Amino acid sequence: MADVLAYKPRPGEIPTNPGVYRFRDADGRVLYVGKAKNLRQRLSNYFAPLRTLHERTRRMVTTAASVEWTVVPTDVDSLQLEYMWIKEFDPPFNVRYKDDKSYPFMAVTLGDEAPRVIVTRNRKIPGARYFGPYPKVWAVHETIDLMVKAFPIRTCSDSSYKRAMQTGRPCFPGQIGKCGGPCSMTVTIDEHRAMVDDFVAFMSGGDERFTRELTTRMLAASAAMDYEAAAKYRDKLSAIEAVLGKSALVLASDEDADLFGIAEDELAAAVQHFVIRGGRVRGVRALTIEKEIDISGADLVDQVLQRAYGDAQDVPRRIIVPSLPDDAAELEVWLRERRGKKVEIAVAQRGQRADLMRTATLNAQQALIRYKTRRTSDYVARTQALTDLQDALGMSEAPLRIECFDISHLGGTNVVASMVVFEDGLPRKDQYRSFNIPETTDDTDSMYQVLRRRLAYLDRPDEADDRLPTVLPTVPVSGEIDIDAEVVEVKRKPRFAYPPQLLLVDGGQPQVEAAARALRDAGHTEIAVCGIAKRLEEIWLPGEDFPVILPRTSESLYLLQRLRDEAHRFAITHQRKRRRNDISSVLSEVPGLGASRIKVLLKHFGSVTALRGAAPSEIEEVQGIGPVLAQNIHTHLSTR
Repeated sequence: MADVLAYKPRPGEIPTNPGVYRFRDADGRVLYVGKAKNLRQRLSNYFAPLRTLHERTRRMVTTAASVEWTVVPTDVDSLQLEYMWIKEFDPPFNVRYKDDKSYPFMAVTLGDEAPRVIVTRNRKIPGARYFGPYPKVWAVHETIDLMVKAFPIRTCSDSSYKRAMQTGRPCFPGQIGKCGGPCSMTVTIDEHRAMVDDFVAFMSGGDERFTRELTTRMLAASAAMDYEAAAKYRDKLSAIEAVLGKSALVLASDEDADLFGIAEDELAAAVQHFVIRGGRVRGVRALTIEKEIDISGADLVDQVLQRAYGDAQDVPRRIIVPSLPDDAAELEVWLRERRGKKVEIAVAQRGQRADLMRTATLNAQQALIRYKTRRTSDYVARTQALTDLQDALGMSEAPLRIECFDISHLGGTNVVASMVVFEDGLPRKDQYRSFNIPETTDDTDSMYQVLRRRLAYLDRPDEADDRLPTVLPTVPVSGEIDIDAEVVEVKRKPRFAYPPQLLLVDGGQPQVEAAARALRDAGHTEIAVCGIAKRLEEIWLPGEDFPVILPRTSESLYLLQRLRDEAHRFAITHQRKRRRNDISSVLSEVPGLGASRIKVLLKHFGSVTALRGAAPSEIEEVQGIGPVLAQNIHTHLSTR
């Protein structure tokens, strides 16, 4: 592979102005769109020597056949143009969004003569004002039912409205008092429009004003002995309070903001978008993002905000994000043009905002786990993953049984290893194994030792598995069982004797070479081996100078990721259990210290390190530990 791209622009050809660039493949398809404050500085990063590039960036620039750029007057213009081109070309190497579902919205059709409020998933109604999204359809209907008690605006269909206008008879909602009746002229069109404006203002966060005004009017009507009017104001006030009671006050009552919680890994990200109006969460939206090339957290926030507000009508005055993008100032100008007023992008650092950010982030983490679990548990996705692995690794058959190995240690001590087994893309937890490694020089030596120990079982197919004794009576040819016949023991094949089609190791080239050496020394070169390097999520094969790069959205990479993560989890669990057992056995050697006191000690100090560093006076503070025993514990741990 040449280390310099053939289409690299000549020195000095790229301008230093702000602008937007596009990478295209040989067929002219746009692969990636990006913006830059300085085009020459940004693009020079892509044309650095290929060996220095991030693996997925390398795959993008080697797939491309040309690059082009457009100079713009300001950084804000580059942001706008980038958004338009991403929307137009849908480049495969830009982040890709997937809504978890089609969310329902509350919409007020302000473009109609007599606007109405409806539940819809259509975001393109001309002149409509949207509120939400809501997690469930019933939640929108419940909110509307409560709101029309305070603001009786039209909810009937257009056909019902036209029929009522022709006949002069109110529609059904008007007959039961859930509509002011613009169709039957019970109220005028202007009066109805005023109610609609109040409805929109309340949903936009003006709840305190309406509560205060209705309370004042109710008290005034009561003082004037107009009890019928006072009762109407009371009912409207109860309806408003019912709506407010559906959403807790999470920020200051005058706070209008959107908050974005983000959880991400190397391949995907989940976004929780909290819509806060009047200090209350009025809607929640979830997005899943598939990342194709390496992207920083700040750049991801930039892309999320462009996606959220590119066509938005409702831009709040404050946007709270986990980290500020590099072009936060330009984004604020861009958003101000959409809102018509100042917009602030801020990071939640303390107080209620930080608490709400933690809640949103936790929801995003759970959404990311659900998203990855759904992909892995789907049968079609698993089949596709195994087929893709077979092709990518050049295997003669799909790896129906994959074993993954991981090494874990604590500063070079307590070295352990784990083996997890996946069959048909699903975990076989009954066949997981853990290994203790008493002596080793480094991770590659540990990997070699563990694999030799595991592969040794493939050479003992005639040995029975002691945990699975099987005793059966002999059966004559007639098919009838003779209860007096001789009983013989049938040796079942041990679980370790089933050979895997693929060995996966957690690590890069050194670990893969150690695994390949173990296979050669054990005489089992028919088994394929590869490694997955966590930092770049690249797949290494023995004897290769460059890794295999699986598409970030591929099912095969998700499967290997899950195997690696499961092996890591299992190794850490075993190591922690071993460390607990080790310290418990050491403490049990102290005279007068039983199991219950050991448990209390470890619970009090929280960790072995804290207990080892504690002075006798600190150990003495633990219930049931006297001065003499505390000194004995301290002395014993100091000498071990």
